[in-house]
Amino acid sequence: MYSILYCDPPWDYKGQSQTGKNSVNTGGAVAHYATMKLADLKTFTLPALEKDCLLFMWSSSPHLNQAIQLGEAWGFKYITIGFVWDKEMVNPSYYTMSQVEICLIFKKGRIPQPRGKRNIRQMVSEKRGRHSAKPAQVRDRINEMFPTQRKMEMFARERTEGWDVLGNEV
Repeated sequence: MYSILYCDPPWDYKGQSQTGKNSVNTGGAVAHYATMKLADLKTFTLPALEKDCLLFMWSSSPHLNQAIQLGEAWGFKYITIGFVWDKEMVNPSYYTMSQVEICLIFKKGRIPQPRGKRNIRQMVSEKRGRHSAKPAQVRDRINEMFPTQRKMEMFARERTEGWDVLGNEV
């Protein structure tokens, strides 16, 4: 059973890049992996969880509302923004140039015990790598916060030492 879940859901952008269906940008998620609609994500079967569990979920700005809905559908309560990733470069978007992604924290029950470090920084500045890859230092920071808890990364694209993974690319 897991006390810490970490995920970057394969958000659906309606089959197009974030900049629109007429964009020449082919860097959207759909060009790299299968995406899922919110209704399908809500029915995703979670692994067995401890009664006290945290969910760390990545969201891009356009999916913030959906991310909160998804966490709630999975039985968690939205608590706060855990991490803000400054990608150190900008991407086109409908309103402003997109530069950050956020990792939300949801809770079921209480904060898992025992706790590790509590002085972990929220801001992560790291240049974007391959599409959808998140900074490894976020997992490292979660490990520092919760060093003894069993952890699962859902929708994983690579294996990480000390974490169980679930994903169609690992």
